[in-house]
Amino acid sequence: MTEAPRHSVSVTGVVFNDDGQVLAIERDDDGRWVPPGGVLELHEDPRDGVAREVFEETGVKVRPGRLVGIYKNMPLGVVSMAIACTVESGEPQPSNEAKVARWISVDEARQRMPEARLVRVLDALRDDGPFIRCHDGTNLV
Repeated sequence: MTEAPRHSVSVTGVVFNDDGQVLAIERDDDGRWVPPGGVLELHEDPRDGVAREVFEETGVKVRPGRLVGIYKNMPLGVVSMAIACTVESGEPQPSNEAKVARWISVDEARQRMPEARLVRVLDALRDDGPFIRCHDGTNLV
């Protein structure tokens, strides 16, 4: 019997500061601007995973809050849970995975982020979620 394909599960931290700016990174591997996040460890609680990923990529310690939505990259089979987070401490700084980590305005996010990542930021600003969305890695489908 052939083993069925499996999905990869990731977490995305959507973090706003007191000025309404969103925490964003410029990825080291592809240069895209995105909210911080990454692959969830096999036995890791999603809340712990998002806090770990945000800290590893930006140096900002966060407290996870509500589920913003679930986003699936259809071609790759990657499912990401976006979780709204609040800042506990730290200032954004570059890391092994982020050439740049900084606070950006929502308008700047609209200009820099691909639609599939921007929608997580915009969804976090709404109060009628959580949302379920599919994308192709760049655009919603």
